[in-house]
Amino acid sequence: NKLVLKIYDLWVLGFSNTYLWKCKTKFIENNFKNLISTNHLDVGVGTGYFLNKCLKENTKRVCLFDLNENSLNQAKNSIKRFNVKTYKVNVLEEINVKCEKFDSISINYLLHCLPGSLSQKTICFSYLDKYLNDNAIIFGSTILAKNTKKNYFAKKLMAIYNKKGIFSNSEDSVEDLESSLHKYFTNVKIEIKGTVAIFSAKKK
Repeated sequence: NKLVLKIYDLWVLGFSNTYLWKCKTKFIENNFKNLISTNHLDVGVGTGYFLNKCLKENTKRVCLFDLNENSLNQAKNSIKRFNVKTYKVNVLEEINVKCEKFDSISINYLLHCLPGSLSQKTICFSYLDKYLNDNAIIFGSTILAKNTKKNYFAKKLMAIYNKKGIFSNSEDSVEDLESSLHKYFTNVKIEIKGTVAIFSAKKK
């Protein structure tokens, strides 16, 4: 909701990333800056923080996919200097948006919020794949629970988030993420920072 969006950047990208998930936001931001193109689609847009920080000034086209209209509106407003198109999309269902393909797609901090196992929820990769141009790149990040080192507070908060359905990542592991990425893409790269997997891959 709008209230959560007002504190999202401070709580998630500021406090939680640094002190709980042990992955400073700058690592995700650097990945974003290095891989974003001038013809870009952002999926699971949050507040639009990374778009605002990383979109190139010569960006030709930027589109947003999200199921939450509040997020779409806030993200769009954060990058209103660009010509932005928004689409209300559920990435766990076949996507039927009629638009041209993209040279890059980002999907940050969405997978760990989607229901199901990684093998189930990464079906979204197959739906997004058809929106990638040849040699295009998909990149992003997700918080992993399984086989990651967590401090006491991170364990407690992650358990609460999973119980409330804010997260659904109790069985998410880097091995399953890697397997899912290889299933749909090539040139898979994954870097682990704390409990966060920062990844990229290319269209097959």
